[in-house]
Amino acid sequence: QVQLVESGGGLVQAGGSLRLSCSASGYIFSFNVMGWYRQAPGKQRELVATISRGISTNYADSVKGRFTISRDNTKNRVYLQMNSLKPEDTAVYYCNAATPKSNYWGQGTQVTVSS
Repeated sequence: QVQLVESGGGLVQAGGSLRLSCSASGYIFSFNVMGWYRQAPGKQRELVATISRGISTNYADSVKGRFTISRDNTKNRVYLQMNSLKPEDTAVYYCNAATPKSNYWGQGTQVTVSS
């Protein structure tokens, strides 16, 4: 069984920073792509950032210049450094990991940014 567990969420004031972590365990040795998605109340889940096993990264326009995604391939971990947080960043953040055949999700971690 593959399990993804997020950590690092919490309450922070606007302009502050948080670092999210996602640890994967199970039978999967490595994932092609890992990423972060978020879902705010009343809204659909949206992509925040993804990273391949190489150095290729993609970011939503709303977080470019503020968030940085990284991964540790030897540990199957992915991180999201979030700086200059805004109230509109408030959401449940989900870790995602993908192989050519499977797609896995964590249970999410709450990020709340107060104004």
